[in-house]
Amino acid sequence: MPCTHLDTVAKFFRALSDPTRLKLLEFILRGERTSAECVEHAGISQPRVSVHLSCLVDCGYVTARRDGKKLRYSVGDPRVADLVVLARSLAADNAAALTCCTRIPGN
Repeated sequence: MPCTHLDTVAKFFRALSDPTRLKLLEFILRGERTSAECVEHAGISQPRVSVHLSCLVDCGYVTARRDGKKLRYSVGDPRVADLVVLARSLAADNAAALTCCTRIPGN
């Protein structure tokens, strides 16, 4: 079944709705990172980090390149940084409402 425009946009945001993925994305925004660096930064197991990084790559937020035995991750589109900065600003401006929202569960 083909995606509608709204389905695609909703999926775009769902990819960022996981706190671990967002943490990894913000880490990678500061510069190219190896899988091992991402594992250390996230503080979770390598397989879980790998799943989150794969999602970020599959959804187009991050690119991966092989460097010998290592994979190196970087942001492929600089607009991703703008999106994260804007999202943080909007969340800060709406923190009280977001905290009280009972329709979307917290993590």
